[in-house]
Amino acid sequence: VCPHAAIRAKAYPTDRLAAKPGAFKSMTYKGPELPGMAYTIQVATEDCTGCRLCVEICPAKDKANPRHKSLEMAPRVEDKAPERAELEFFLQLPEVDRTKVRMEVKGAQLLEPLFEYSGACAGCGETPYLKLLTQLYGDRLLIANATGCTSIYGGNLPTTPYTKNRDGRGPAWANSLFEDNAEFGYGMRMGVDALRDRAVRLLTKSTVGDALKTALLTADQSSEALIAEQRARVAALRTVLIGRHDADSEVLAELADYLVRKSVWIVGGDGWAYDIGFGGVDHVIAQGSDVNLLVLDTEVYSNTGGQASKATPIGASAKFAAAGKTAGKKDLGMIAMAYGNVYVARIASGAKDLQTVKALQEAESYPGTSLIIAYSHCIAHGYDMAKGPEQQKHAVESGLWPLYRYDPRRIEKGEPALQLDSGPPKFPVADYMREEARFRITENLDPERYARLVKQASLSAQQHYAVLEQLSKLVLPKLP
Repeated sequence: VCPHAAIRAKAYPTDRLAAKPGAFKSMTYKGPELPGMAYTIQVATEDCTGCRLCVEICPAKDKANPRHKSLEMAPRVEDKAPERAELEFFLQLPEVDRTKVRMEVKGAQLLEPLFEYSGACAGCGETPYLKLLTQLYGDRLLIANATGCTSIYGGNLPTTPYTKNRDGRGPAWANSLFEDNAEFGYGMRMGVDALRDRAVRLLTKSTVGDALKTALLTADQSSEALIAEQRARVAALRTVLIGRHDADSEVLAELADYLVRKSVWIVGGDGWAYDIGFGGVDHVIAQGSDVNLLVLDTEVYSNTGGQASKATPIGASAKFAAAGKTAGKKDLGMIAMAYGNVYVARIASGAKDLQTVKALQEAESYPGTSLIIAYSHCIAHGYDMAKGPEQQKHAVESGLWPLYRYDPRRIEKGEPALQLDSGPPKFPVADYMREEARFRITENLDPERYARLVKQASLSAQQHYAVLEQLSKLVLPKLP
C-alpha cells in the first residue's frame, strides 16, 4: 500500500541473521511455500513521507498493548545511524525466489519493487498500482507513459523512481504526449514483435543445435518459472554463439533477449484516456494487439490543477465545473467491452486488493488488448490521503465504483464473460460524497441543487450496477 515503496517485506534464509545489526527485527515466515525462512518488514525512514497509509491499513495489533497497532507513527530520531544500518542490511538480503511464491497479495508483497521513492504526493493513490506492476513484471516491462502526474513523478530527472534488480533488469520507460501515448505504446509492441520475429528467423536458420533451437522457439512462458527457464536457454544460446563472428550470429546474440516474453503497458490518467487521448485509446483497443492499458483514474486532471474531465462524477466541483458537474461519468469500461475481444477490469486496491492482483495477472496473460481502470484517490479530492483506502471502499460499496473483470476467454468455456467482484450498492452515496471537499464545495454553493445531484448520482449508480448484474449472468454463444 505504501505509495513510495518506503516500507517493504522480505523472506530470506535464517542464517543471514548472523550478521544482523543489533536492533534488526525478524520473525519466522508463516506459509508453506517458504518453510523455515525468516521474515522482516523494514521501513526506509528517511524516504518515508509520513502519509500514514500503512498505519491506517495495518490489521495487526501490538500484543503488548492491544490498544495500539503493530505499526505506529513516531517522531524521527536524532541519531539516524542505527536505522541506516538496519536498512542497509535489509537491502543486502537476497530477494525471494520469484518461482516459489504465489502471485497473490501475500506473495506479491515479497517481490522487489522496481518503482521506489517517487516524488508523488504523500499518500498518492496512483503509485501503488505502478509499484505493484513492477513487482509482478518489472524485469521484462515496457511502459509508454502519457503526460500527466505519472510522467512527472515517473521521469523527474536527474533521478527516476524506476530502477533495476541485481541482474540489471528493470522497466523500460518512456513518456509521450496526451494525444498520442496509446499509439506510442502500440508502436512499442510492434517494435518488440518485429525484433522477436527477426530473432526467430535468425535462430531458425542457425546451427546452434536442434534441441536448444526447438526449446527456444516452442517455450511456454506463462509463468515465472517457465520464463526463468527461457532466460536460461537464452544464456545457453549466447554461450554457443561466443566466438562466432558472422553477421547473423552477432545480430542473434544481440536480439536473443527478445525471445523472452515482454510485457507492454500503456499508462496514463483519465485526462489522457477519457479525453485528449481517447481517439488513440480507441484506435489501439480496436487493433486487438497484445498491449495492456492502465488508466489511473483520479476523476480529474490532477496534474494541471484539478480540471474537470469526462471521468469527473456527478456533483463534483473542479475547474470548468466549479458549480458541480451535472453530466454523468463516461463509462470507458463499457465502451471497451462493446468490442467483445478486449479484457476489461475495474479495480480499487484499497477496497479489494486480491481482485486488483488478479486483474493485473489476467490482463497480462490475455493474448489480446487489455484495459484496466484503477480508482486512484488524489489530493484534488480534498480529504486526508491516509483515509484513501477507506474512501475507495466506500466508493465501491456505494455503487459509484463497481468492481468487475470482463474476460472474453470465459465465453469459450460457456461462462459469462463478466464477473462482478462487488455487491449491490449498500453504502449511502451521500455519505461517500460528504467525505470529500470536491462535493462539499458544490453543496455549499447551492444546497438544493446539490441534493438533486446526489439523488441523480445515487440513481445512476443503481442503474449502472443493474446493467452489470445482468451482463454477469449473460452466457454468450461461442464458436462451434
